[in-house]
Parts: sequence; structure tokens; C-alpha cells
Amino acid sequence: MTAWSEGAEGLLRLPSGRAIRGRGLRHGPPATAPEFGLYLVAKPPVVGWDATWVRWPDFRLPADRAAAAAAFAAALRRSGDERVEVACGGGRGRTGTALACIAILDGVPADEAVAYVRRLYHPRAVETPWQRRYVRNFSSRP
Repeated sequence: MTAWSEGAEGLLRLPSGRAIRGRGLRHGPPATAPEFGLYLVAKPPVVGWDATWVRWPDFRLPADRAAAAAAFAAALRRSGDERVEVACGGGRGRTGTALACIAILDGVPADEAVAYVRRLYHPRAVETPWQRRYVRNFSSRP
């Protein structure tokens, strides 16, 4: 198992003990490369590791919710034995929303997921009212 260094910037520890790093792409390349990245942007970045792209405009919701749910499940599954990161432009709204949905898949109640991610990842994660509603109503099924 390849793990993130404890205390790595942007690390969200899930209830199961798994850890996923969230970050903003506009902050430059990461010091430690992930083994898998989930990128939530309008146009996918070019990276040197395995990655999945979900079309997700800034301040909005994913264009394909079923694809997003499948990507969240894959990120959670792979975080069991790989370094996984989730990233968007700034690392807060879309990234926080995805991390909250992944936390739900890992056992956090949907009505507590935004607070969980804000407490353990970033205090301004999940930026918009519709992103908060998306998390509250999230289901791994479309």
C-alpha cells in the first residue's frame, strides 16, 4: 500500500482510515505525485499518472451525475492502496463537493458530509447552495 505522508497538505482522512488529497490545480504541480487523480474541470489537465476526468464547470454541478458517482466510487476504492487526489481549479467548491460525496460513500451521513469536509479539509469547501444540496441528496446510483 502506498500512503500519503501524514500531515500532507490537503489530506482528508475518511472514517475508514483511508486518505484522499484535495488540491487546486491553479496552485501548480504537487510536490508528491498521486498514483490516481480525479479532475473536476471543464477541460482535463495533462498529467503523468492514471487519471479520470469529470466535466464540471466552475461553481456548478457535474455535467454527467452518473459518471461523477462512478468516479467518486473509483476514487474511494483506489484510495485503499494508492495515493489518490481530487482536484479542480481552486480546490474548494468542486473538490470539496466530490470529497463530501466520497465521504458519504465511506459512511458519513449525507446531512453531515459538508460539515465533515469543512472541518477536516477546508473551511470553505462546497461553495454554493446547489453544491450543498447535491451533497445532501447524493446517492451512488443515478
